[in-house]
Amino acid sequence: MVGSAEELDPDDLPDGLVVADAEGRVVTFNRAAARLTGRRPEAVLGAPLADALPLEDLDGRRWWKLTDPYGGLAIRSGQPERNLLLPGGCEVLVSARYVRERPGGPVQRVVVALRGTEARRRTERSHAELIATVAHELRSPLTSVKGFTATLLAKWERFNDGQKRVMLETVDADADRVTRLIAELLDISRIDAGRLEVRRQVVDIAAAVRRHVEGKVASGIPAERFDIRITEPLGQQWGDPDKIDQVLANLLENAVRHGEGTVTIEVAPASEIVEAAGWEHPGTPPRVVEGTAVTVSDEGSGIPEESMPRVFTRFWRGSKRGGTGLGLYIVKGIVEAHGGVIRISRAPSGGARFRFILPAGVPDFML
Repeated sequence: MVGSAEELDPDDLPDGLVVADAEGRVVTFNRAAARLTGRRPEAVLGAPLADALPLEDLDGRRWWKLTDPYGGLAIRSGQPERNLLLPGGCEVLVSARYVRERPGGPVQRVVVALRGTEARRRTERSHAELIATVAHELRSPLTSVKGFTATLLAKWERFNDGQKRVMLETVDADADRVTRLIAELLDISRIDAGRLEVRRQVVDIAAAVRRHVEGKVASGIPAERFDIRITEPLGQQWGDPDKIDQVLANLLENAVRHGEGTVTIEVAPASEIVEAAGWEHPGTPPRVVEGTAVTVSDEGSGIPEESMPRVFTRFWRGSKRGGTGLGLYIVKGIVEAHGGVIRISRAPSGGARFRFILPAGVPDFML
């Protein structure tokens, strides 16, 4: 535990915090609580909790009378978050925790957390958009798979071997597309929950870059479209090779598909002070990242300055050429799970320039 609640300034908390003592009198009413309720702290400090927060449930019942934190069951530890109403019909999300000196003892403090409902509505809208996107992306390959398999089963004898092969190759490709989409959904779930697992081992990032470029060339993209620049010596780098491959594959695919001209991939040792982007982590102090930097840039039209804050968010698409718009969100989650940082800027040639730095730190078990 980093510090106790007593060491924190309640006004620094993003959510509303109201604390009542053993007598039910309000002793803490932070700035966020004042903003959500429209009440001044000096007007409610020392007042009974039920007067300071005259909450009602959605059926119009007085919440404090209904829950009775001080006189209710002694085994209760609090109330889960739920929608409640303030006077005037203002809706807030409220949860409560009952603090006792000993199990079953009298309540010494009631700690109430308040949140506006807009954050939850944004989350619900995001989930609805994710479901709609996934349904749309799944419909096309599944329709293809169903159509070709039904045709083959019903009219197998009518097709020659070449025609059968083409249809089966299409089914195979569409099945891979569904598999990739499911993998993206699992990654998003883990990133959102903070449970993206990184299995570190020594990785050769320069070799990984060369391997990905060779794969692009083998798929028919001219070799002269790529310019690989490796700055030696590179220090020993630890990371999850599969996830680093995922990052490289996504950035190269974006540069090839959406960019133009030469795609330049630079790998170099890095030791620099990194400041958090204001649109992502406002107020976060700079930190030093030492490790390996990878930069992928192209010579296309680039990304408009006003769009850069949205590049690493869900569903952002730089063009209308398909895709779920989830790839760069996942890339950012993977890089940050390694303790690294990723940024976008305009390349010297005018195209998009993605640069990520992975710290060189070894896993805990090696320390």
